[in-house]
Amino acid sequence: MKFLVCISKAPDTTTKIAFIDNNTKFNNDKVVFIVNPYDEWYALVRALELKEKLGGSVTVINVGAADTDAIIRKALAIGADDAVRIDAEPVDAMFVAKQIAEYVKANPYDIVLCGKETIDYNGSEVGGMIAGLLDWGYVSLASSLELNGTVATLNREIAGGHETVEASIPFVLSAAKGMAEARIPNMRGIMAARTKPVAVVAASANENHTSILSYELPKEKTGVKLISPDNVGELISLLHNEAKVI
Repeated sequence: MKFLVCISKAPDTTTKIAFIDNNTKFNNDKVVFIVNPYDEWYALVRALELKEKLGGSVTVINVGAADTDAIIRKALAIGADDAVRIDAEPVDAMFVAKQIAEYVKANPYDIVLCGKETIDYNGSEVGGMIAGLLDWGYVSLASSLELNGTVATLNREIAGGHETVEASIPFVLSAAKGMAEARIPNMRGIMAARTKPVAVVAASANENHTSILSYELPKEKTGVKLISPDNVGELISLLHNEAKVI
């Protein structure tokens, strides 16, 4: 069984975000980047668990410049067998999905795993786009994955309950909480990661469909208003006229 796990870099959650170039780019100065947690904790670790149980290989793939090598090496330290870096700046979700899909067309895998979303953009788009470009089945927000031959059983949360689905390989999934427990690289894994192969692949020609006009930080939170439980009328008035939620 060949697993391909898509990983991306994301700013550490403690990072202070700022913008440059007239608010059209992130200021990366002094920003600490990490492996996107949903990719690492759920998608990668579950692929490793299944490889250990059933055999096969786990490859991680990233669309990014050379500055992503550190997060790729961490994924290798956790246990991935090898890695692929498509040498391009990730412009948007469609660009990333097209790069990965083109690679998979030339280098087939059985299951492509993504985290449910990245913690910076929270778009939850890449997995579905990859599946569409490959014309594969897609299961989103999966919280468990079991394999029996070429058939997978997956569970995922839906509104009001849980859903169990079956999918035949090849397919794409996005992994959510519950899929696996995070692993911490040990010294042996860190040392082994230094010699594991990382293939750098030229990006395929793809047109960009989006451009950034500007970024802005969210407005600072204002103080709360405390309303007496006996004054329901004032509460309704504030929700209607000020908060505009009813």
